[in-house]
Amino acid sequence: MPLRLSPTFRDRLAATDRTLYGGWICSGSPVVAEIMAGAGLDWLLIDMEHAPNGLESTLAQLYAVSGYPSTPLVRVPAGETVIIKQVLDLGAQNLLVPMISTPDEAAAVAGMTRYPPAGRRGVGSALARSARWNRVEGYLTDDADHVSVFVQIETIDGVENARAIAETPGVDGVFVGPSDLAASMGLLGQQTHPEVVAAVKRAFAGIAAAGKPIGVNAFDPAAARDYAAAGADFVLVGADVALLARGSEQLAQSYLGSTGDSPRTSY
Repeated sequence: MPLRLSPTFRDRLAATDRTLYGGWICSGSPVVAEIMAGAGLDWLLIDMEHAPNGLESTLAQLYAVSGYPSTPLVRVPAGETVIIKQVLDLGAQNLLVPMISTPDEAAAVAGMTRYPPAGRRGVGSALARSARWNRVEGYLTDDADHVSVFVQIETIDGVENARAIAETPGVDGVFVGPSDLAASMGLLGQQTHPEVVAAVKRAFAGIAAAGKPIGVNAFDPAAARDYAAAGADFVLVGADVALLARGSEQLAQSYLGSTGDSPRTSY
């Protein structure tokens, strides 16, 4: 029986005229992923870079969120051919690839997501969830319709190359990461420093000039609203583990009082 896949995140962005707000899933738990999926957020980021996620747990989380309207993206740990092939084959339709600083790096990543002759993705659709074991008609020839590719700028070099990165064929949008960007600027842990914010907005300008969707990470509500006003099309506004950490601290505070610890940041 022929099956149809869900629209990609590229399609979701193209179909709206407002900023899409998302949640970061870092716990590695499909239960927590499903709780996040049912919260009403527009999109979810399943993280394989900084979270305890391998292929099996990523697959379990994709299963867990599949019955909800939130669109899942998977951030792979690196832009490597085998990793991207495996994550696509297990059924991820939307990828975010970290640490992209040049158009050549972006082009290499885009090629990893396409079958030959357009790219170098290995062919295994008959064996994989990506094409629902060959139940999606035309998957091999229409592969670009079923996969969206987003790359992440996290260095000052990436900021300066933002337009060229965004213009790279096969790149559907660019996400800016203020945390590593701040570190690359010698401002570790200062994501809302004025110089970091200015660099983020310079990247926005380059991406916008290329006509591609702009994303950013901003857990601070004021920063999130400011970036949305500056043109961000999709914003990551919270993480499962951070929500649990801050919520459990508030619970302890309400019953046990101050412990004397210094205040924690929102990042």
